[in-house]
Amino acid sequence: MTDRTTRALIVVDVQPTFCEGGALPSEGANAVAERVAAFAAEHAADYAAVVTTQDWHIDPGDHFSDDPDYVDSWPPHGVAGTSEAELHPALEGLRADAAVKKGQYAAAYSGFEGVDEEGRPLADILRDRGVTAVDIVGLVESHCVKDTALDAQRLGLDTRVLTDLTVPVSPELGEQAREQMRAADIALVPSGDR
Repeated sequence: MTDRTTRALIVVDVQPTFCEGGALPSEGANAVAERVAAFAAEHAADYAAVVTTQDWHIDPGDHFSDDPDYVDSWPPHGVAGTSEAELHPALEGLRADAAVKKGQYAAAYSGFEGVDEEGRPLADILRDRGVTAVDIVGLVESHCVKDTALDAQRLGLDTRVLTDLTVPVSPELGEQAREQMRAADIALVPSGDR
C-alpha cells in the first residue's frame, strides 16, 4: 500500500447532471454519490489530498447538440452556474483540498483537462502535494472516470479505480472501459480492498 502522504483521492464529476433526474442520467448514479460521500467522510484522512472535478460547460461547441449521437455529442449538461453542475448534495460535507472545473469551451472528459480557481491544472495540484498515486471514483466509469484514470496512468501515477464507487452509462460501455483500463495497467479494485 502506498503511504497516505503520496496518494490522492480524485472524485470525478459527482454532479446531479449525471444522476437520475439530471440531463444525462446513469442508473445507480445517485447511489454512487451517496457511497462516494460516505467513503470520503470515512477515509479522507488516508489521502494526501482530496480533489473534486466537475463538468462546467459554458460553450463547449460540438460537445452539445440538439441531435446528439451520444458518442461525441450530447444534450446540454453540466451547464456552468446551474444547480445540476454543482457537486451532488450528498457531497455537501466533503472537505476537498482542491476543486477542478473542466470543459468550459471543449468536451474535456478527463479531470486532467481542468483547472482550479487559480488556473492550476490537476497535474500541477497533485505534483505540488507530492502525489505519486491516485484512487479515482465518481461519474461515470465509461467516460470521465476512465479518461481521468488513463491520463493519470500516462502521467506516471500509480492509478486505481474503486469499482464500487462508480457506475457506467451502460453495462456494455462499462465493460469496454474496464478493458481499456486493464490494458493500461490501471488497478480496478473494490474500495474495501484498496
